[in-house]
Amino acid sequence: MDTPRVILHLDLDAFFCAVEEIKDPGLRGKAFAVGGSPSGRGVVTSCSYPARKMGVRSAMPAAKALQLCPDLILVSRNHRDYGRYSKLVMEHLANYTDQVEQISIDEAFLDITDLESAPRAIGIELQKTILRELSLPNSVGIASNKLVAKIATDVGKIAHKGEGPPNAITIVPAGEERSFLAPFPVDMLWGVGPKTRERLERFNIRTIGDLADYPDIELANKFGKHGYDLSRRAKGIDKSGIVTQRGIKSVSNERTFGEDLGRKSEVLKHINKLSDQVSKRLIKKDLRGKTIQIKLRWADFTTLTRQITLPQTTNEYRVIQKTSEELLNQVWQEGRRVRLIGVGVHNLDTDAHQLGLWDTDYQRNIKLQETLKDIKSKYGDNVISRGIKK
Repeated sequence: MDTPRVILHLDLDAFFCAVEEIKDPGLRGKAFAVGGSPSGRGVVTSCSYPARKMGVRSAMPAAKALQLCPDLILVSRNHRDYGRYSKLVMEHLANYTDQVEQISIDEAFLDITDLESAPRAIGIELQKTILRELSLPNSVGIASNKLVAKIATDVGKIAHKGEGPPNAITIVPAGEERSFLAPFPVDMLWGVGPKTRERLERFNIRTIGDLADYPDIELANKFGKHGYDLSRRAKGIDKSGIVTQRGIKSVSNERTFGEDLGRKSEVLKHINKLSDQVSKRLIKKDLRGKTIQIKLRWADFTTLTRQITLPQTTNEYRVIQKTSEELLNQVWQEGRRVRLIGVGVHNLDTDAHQLGLWDTDYQRNIKLQETLKDIKSKYGDNVISRGIKK
């Protein structure tokens, strides 16, 4: 039996408004909306949570929004700023896995099946990191497929009753997809718009559970292939994979600390771990890179990067770790505390390493690495682990 996938869906809460609040902190806590002018055909693109309390909604004409909330502040859209923050979010997601599918400016799926930490821990860390580093509230859904993960996020946001952004995390354990979906309105499913919902209601199908219980043969007779697809979705079945938008240009991992680190030895321990994670991801993708980079952020948020381009491509843990350690030595300042550290490999290609005449050390390392990979594939990842030289 195949191991269930673990898919994380992230949705930035009231994204446009959150960006506007970063630009103008005076908007926080106020009823405002991003959108067009009420004098024309302007509509609300996004609205703050205080505005939602007054009945303002996205896609509502701006003139109607002002009728519902006379004190509503209207802010013009600035897509350049939204695009810049969206890119920063996606860069954060890429630090966890290269299996990222951006589905809109403020949403993405991640396949976190192969990550070592528990799904809930990954969701919490990712959510807190984006909130802390970018000041962008966000909600997370985690499930065995994209369909259920997306609905889990929506459910978490809808269930929120507080004053501010939901910052919800909703997890659906594998095997519970159908029962989780059952009570919700049928139009929460992909592929059920207003017209399809009306047709389904004629057959007394109002919830996803009603749809799942309806004979799939009859649904296929009434709706054709779409009926069969609806039946599978209602049962929580979705086999679609993560569709990455572009080729992989780099592989990196970073860690933001809950408490700033002051000792160099502590930072080096994390460099070791991050180098190992990057190496494993490169090997899994049969990738190697020439440029090794570290990213360091001091406690005052000053951020710097340093990199070295090697004469040959590599995906070796020890090469990445040693090079990253050298880069840290170049920038380390005793007494300053560290908020974030990252390790990355760039200038990637899939070509095999070309051995030189005197390249025996590298050759031995490659053979050792391939042997370790074979052992782990047969007996599991925990059968052997690297020691840290002291």
